Amino acid sequence: MLDTHKASLIGSDNDITKPLTLLAFDFGTRQIGVAIGQTLLGSANPLTVLKARDGIPNWSEIEDLLKKWQPDQLLVGLPLNMDDSESEFCARTRKFARRLHGRFGLQVSMVDERLSTFEAKQMIREQGKRQGSYRDQPVDDLAAVMILKSWLSDPGGATAP
Repeated sequence: MLDTHKASLIGSDNDITKPLTLLAFDFGTRQIGVAIGQTLLGSANPLTVLKARDGIPNWSEIEDLLKKWQPDQLLVGLPLNMDDSESEFCARTRKFARRLHGRFGLQVSMVDERLSTFEAKQMIREQGKRQGSYRDQPVDDLAAVMILKSWLSDPGGATAP
């Protein structure tokens, strides 16, 4: 059962059964992975990797994605430590999430992203698709897929930025 704080993150006029379109972000200082998903089908697919300068994206690129895909909610991966404590990077990630909400007025929720990049890299290696460096061929969009899948399996686990 969802507590009232977590339930409010899903949206005041949305119930859990209403189909939602979601964009998930794997925030980084050099690049930000983006995935698209829907609750109706439980789908999560890589969308793109955006360039960033010291964690600052080209906001017009994000605006273009929002116009094109018209998500109901945004998800941002929260890089918690394995002991559930917040990493030093969590503050920057939360700031990015608050800026998304402030600029675009959409519901933004934080999702535990522990091991999402590790899982994305492992998936690529298992498929035999790894050639070159992760800087040249980033997996951030696949990490965003992992974040989205995590939310789809447990929407009540999300927290506010």
